[in-house]
Amino acid sequence: MNPLADNPLETRSDFQSAVVSLYEPLKPHFSPGRARVNPDPRGASHSEAATGMEGFSRPLWGLVPLAAGDGEFDDWDRYRTGLVNGTDPDHPEYWGNAGDYSQKHVELAAIGFGLAVASDELWDPLDERERANVTRYLNQVVDADLYDCNWLYWRVLVTLGLRSVGADHDWAATRETMDRLESFSLDDGWYADGPGGCRDYYVAWAMQVYGLVYAELAGDEDPERAERLRERARLFAREFRHWFADDGAGLPYGRSLTYRFAQASFWGALAFAGVEALPWGEIRGLWARNIRWWADQPIFTGDGRLSVGYRYPTIKTSEPYNSQCSPYWGTKAFLPLALPSDHPFWRADERPLGETPTTTVQREPGMVVCRDRDADHHYALTAGQNSHYLEKYTKFAYSTEFGFGVRSRAPGLGGAGLDSALALTHDGRDYRTRIDVTETEVDGDTLYARWEPWDDVTVDTWLAPASPWHVRVHRLDTDRALESAEGGFPMDRSGEDDTEAVDEVTDGASAVVRYPAGTSGVRDLRGDRSGAVVGQDPNTNVVAARTVVPTLQAEYEPGTHWLVTAATAATAEGDPRWDRPPRLVGDGSPPVVENANGTELLSCDGDAPGPLDGFRP
Repeated sequence: MNPLADNPLETRSDFQSAVVSLYEPLKPHFSPGRARVNPDPRGASHSEAATGMEGFSRPLWGLVPLAAGDGEFDDWDRYRTGLVNGTDPDHPEYWGNAGDYSQKHVELAAIGFGLAVASDELWDPLDERERANVTRYLNQVVDADLYDCNWLYWRVLVTLGLRSVGADHDWAATRETMDRLESFSLDDGWYADGPGGCRDYYVAWAMQVYGLVYAELAGDEDPERAERLRERARLFAREFRHWFADDGAGLPYGRSLTYRFAQASFWGALAFAGVEALPWGEIRGLWARNIRWWADQPIFTGDGRLSVGYRYPTIKTSEPYNSQCSPYWGTKAFLPLALPSDHPFWRADERPLGETPTTTVQREPGMVVCRDRDADHHYALTAGQNSHYLEKYTKFAYSTEFGFGVRSRAPGLGGAGLDSALALTHDGRDYRTRIDVTETEVDGDTLYARWEPWDDVTVDTWLAPASPWHVRVHRLDTDRALESAEGGFPMDRSGEDDTEAVDEVTDGASAVVRYPAGTSGVRDLRGDRSGAVVGQDPNTNVVAARTVVPTLQAEYEPGTHWLVTAATAATAEGDPRWDRPPRLVGDGSPPVVENANGTELLSCDGDAPGPLDGFRP
């Protein structure tokens, strides 16, 4: 059941109704003391108490702005009861002490935000003892050790809440914490998520959103910092808008994608903090289109709850910390509901993105974002980032339309997460893709990375856009015999029962698949590899439950080898230009690649494999 199915999501009133509609399916799952929400017995990496607390807390990200903007919600008694019981050490549903690195601190952030923005619902009706319990419980975050990343904002948000209601708080500790968070800032408005941390959606929906909340709620006390935070948001908006397709879909990249319409929260936070980083109509358009796009996807359970997954329910693409209520973190997208109806954000008519470049180079995340309207394909080439969740950061390309796959741990290519990756094996079972990225570089619109799948194997990879194609050049240095398999964009297998709607061709050194969802293909520009079509294990792609990947395969003896690949994809309405690929010039060792029209794309002079050493776009 889709609780948003009949909601056009156009007016402020529509979005107010959406928040309540998303909340309603959770009501039957509140505990008797109202302090925990556990819709099903599936576990996460944190404790049962923390999981129940998560289910209680996360919907507040939408309900609190709703209350601040005088929206109708009839269940505040339920939330007050849960808050009182969860923070009462003598109550059976006490949440338990929140120690170092506790998930409970994550969930306290929404409560702190609630005290700051909707104190009349969550604080004012409490008696003196209840307020003392809430204050004591929230202040645990001051002395606790937190992960050195966006987690530091839990301390900030809790303190903002306690400060706003005049409860005991440590403002000096908050200022020090903000100093640390600001030390993660990078160029162009980006942040790293901690020292050496990834540049992904956490920059938008955590570092930027919470920074803007701080700027709005503490700007009177800390005006210089507030202006710095706003200025970084203005810069970041110019790049982040390119992560969204024309229809509102966000680029699937990185971890925690089950938070879904949290992708829109940065645009809502700009409005909340009064930062017109782009024209208000453009900001509102980016925000509303993303939420509407999500509302049209099959992301709900049978009883209308948000499921774990991305574009459909699947646990295989989730992280160990995702519980059954984790997706409700996405309700932070509804921050603009705290604003009055006459705010410029609400008065503005939605505006489309309009003219945007075909390619946008983003140095901090090591990306080239490609918007090919002829192919109806929106995707990003990436140099790769190191993370525990390697397939979510290290593929060569990530597509809004076709998603990406994670490995299933099953032996062989079916579980290798082969799409947009070069998979190498020495035994035919253990396939390794781009991991342990040791060097990256961005030069013009060319991306470079060095990676080492084994101690005696090094791969240097260069990527360059040639929409609807992109070119990959790999220099493989190996001391062992290897087999390789390189995949193109994954293709949704839906509609395959209609054999006339499906075409798979492996002709010489190429492979191309055509399904109702579109076309995807790869070509070996050296002509050394054979084409194949490889099915991936079900439910391992974030966009489609069943996928196939056009693939190039070969075997290599110890030594140095050059691999030159062209990959393309288009939706059913787009043109993949399969018969007009880039081409290799000369003998291809080292390679020089031209576009179909003769424009040079990549050239490598000499054989030095260092980052962009002798390699020019």
